Amino acid sequence: MFPTDPYKKVKIIGLMSGTSHDGVDAALVEIGPSGIDSGRGIELLAHLHRPYGKALREEIRAAFTGNTDLICRLNFKLGEIFAETALSLIRETGLGTRDIDAVASHGQTIHHIPPSGPPSRRRPGSTLQIGEASVIAERTGIMTISDFRTRDMAAGGHGAPLVPLADYLLFGRKGKKRAVLNIGGIANVTIVSDDMDGTVAFDTGPGNSLIDESVRLHSSGRRSFDRGGAAAASGRPHSRLLDELLRHPYLRKRPPKTTGREVFGAAMAKEIFSRYCRLGIEDILSTLTHFTAASIYRAVIPHAPDEVIVSGGGTKNGFLMKLVREMFSAEGIPVNSISEYGIPPEAKEAVSFALLGYRTLLKQPGNLPSATGAGRKAVLGKITLP
Repeated sequence: MFPTDPYKKVKIIGLMSGTSHDGVDAALVEIGPSGIDSGRGIELLAHLHRPYGKALREEIRAAFTGNTDLICRLNFKLGEIFAETALSLIRETGLGTRDIDAVASHGQTIHHIPPSGPPSRRRPGSTLQIGEASVIAERTGIMTISDFRTRDMAAGGHGAPLVPLADYLLFGRKGKKRAVLNIGGIANVTIVSDDMDGTVAFDTGPGNSLIDESVRLHSSGRRSFDRGGAAAASGRPHSRLLDELLRHPYLRKRPPKTTGREVFGAAMAKEIFSRYCRLGIEDILSTLTHFTAASIYRAVIPHAPDEVIVSGGGTKNGFLMKLVREMFSAEGIPVNSISEYGIPPEAKEAVSFALLGYRTLLKQPGNLPSATGAGRKAVLGKITLP
């Protein structure tokens, strides 16, 4: 029942509902024997993005406020959606459910509390992802691996970022140092070099979150993002607000560190609007887009990468990408889309969780303590049998 033979090719579907909560991504990945410890033998067979409707996006946003009845219902509702997305992907490839060895679902993060305090008096953190794995296994008839973050947190880590090991497998090359940057609602980066155990990864700060929340706030929910960054590009950054944002204490923390919409989300956007109410929306969005770009640059540049590889929904924001490229090109560092390596920007994290799911089935650790701060390497996830 368990595809634990390291010499057998397996097909795993990775599912990821990102921090932008705009939809779910499914990636069908075939992994050969050499994919256990290297990027060879890993092939993306198909990818599907299922956008959420406006009503569901608002339900997810409302769940962030802690409505327990809503969270409880949404857990099963998202499980149904994740299952149907996996089944749709299988149908599109012409395969059957019996051809798929496992589904690896990250779920939808509702709340994340990092560990805090000095090592001697550290308070443990906690995290909650929903999208019921039992529903996925029941509807698909496929073994489902879920809830990846909790084991790392139980071992003293932040439970994030978890994609660094996959980043190393996919992009680690001898003699190269690469920054693998994902811009979702929150932006995170993995600094990949020769040594897996020396891999560094952390959340840099906001990705699309503050921009999206500001658009939603200004339009009273009629719009949810700045398409292509057009509004921001037509405005001008407000120097005082930008300087204030760049002094945010999270940006001064040293890795390992994680953050979320609890910090860079709706509450911060509302505060900015209340204190800078005389600014036009274009200038606010321009300031926030410059802030996102600058926070990414300042977090990455001390590591002196040879290349920055970008994925995530933020790649669709042309103005943001222009700012990021300008900042790094001034240092002679190229910024390339992950699509140049054969992976659609929206698929990268789903691919990563397929790889983590594979390692779980082989009883291989899926976390990197150098990235999460955990006390040890641990096998991640919980297995739900069909």
